[in-house]
Amino acid sequence: MLEFLKQIIPTKHDKDVKLLRPLVAEINEYYEEFESLSDEELQAKTEEFKVLVRENSKELEDEKIELLEKLRNEILLADDLSTVKERLKAIEKELYDVINSTLDEILPQAFAVVKQTCNRLKESQYRYEYAGQPAVWDMVPYDVQLMGGIVLHQGKISEMATGEGKTLVAVLPLYLNALSGKGCHLVTVNDYLAKRDSEWMKPIFDFLGISVGAIQSNMEPTERKVLYNSDITYGTNNEFGFDYLRDNMISDNEDIVQRVHWYAIVDEVDSVLIDEARTPLIISGPVGHASDQKFEEMDPRVRRLVEAQSKQVIKWQMMPQGY
Repeated sequence: MLEFLKQIIPTKHDKDVKLLRPLVAEINEYYEEFESLSDEELQAKTEEFKVLVRENSKELEDEKIELLEKLRNEILLADDLSTVKERLKAIEKELYDVINSTLDEILPQAFAVVKQTCNRLKESQYRYEYAGQPAVWDMVPYDVQLMGGIVLHQGKISEMATGEGKTLVAVLPLYLNALSGKGCHLVTVNDYLAKRDSEWMKPIFDFLGISVGAIQSNMEPTERKVLYNSDITYGTNNEFGFDYLRDNMISDNEDIVQRVHWYAIVDEVDSVLIDEARTPLIISGPVGHASDQKFEEMDPRVRRLVEAQSKQVIKWQMMPQGY
């Protein structure tokens, strides 16, 4: 009886796959269409996609720049300051919606470009090295891997066993979201996997004009900053977490290594977000010398300001009603 019910009542998995199949079919149609493109024409698709994203978000980006300049260069009253900050928050949300809507629109073409690139690398028997070992490219995404990439782009969990090609699957949404120009992160569990996977998938990114790098535990801040400015950055949850904490301890914005957090894929999500999350990241900084402290310099100024405010408040309180 139970087996009979399973046959007539689709599971959640069956429903999800049914919804994804038309999108996979569209990807494969574009894949066949792009077969006639030269390498240069296929590579040009990356800039074509980026231009579309920039055009759709230009109005909001320009308004954001204008408001940030206003904050830097003008002295605003409290109400005006609050209004500008609220608008900036609203712009960030609107930008997210506009850009993601554009990425959803070009997803079939972008995934097809990645698949076509993989096929050309395989046909040319592209030779390279990753993790210190020689290799020949031999991977082209299957339909089920295309589904996994779509699911990851949608912010969902894609469950895949070791050997099912999750490293290749991640390339699809990473490429798509890198087109936003805001950077993507792939979070994995150790330095070796971060470096290996970035080098393993690098031929695709190189062909399509997408920069990629891997954060390692022994790197200097200047080197980290360069890698964070790549289109795609691989690294561990600890390195990303500690860099975020260090960025919030510095006094000069020029020393910040990370940029805006836009899109991330978490490898072995159960391990990173459950097991690893049980161990808090704790960081401390050096205590400044006495000569670095500004207390003695600022204390008199603050006292004068407080006294002036207190006198003004008392003056207002003593005024007759109606003034």
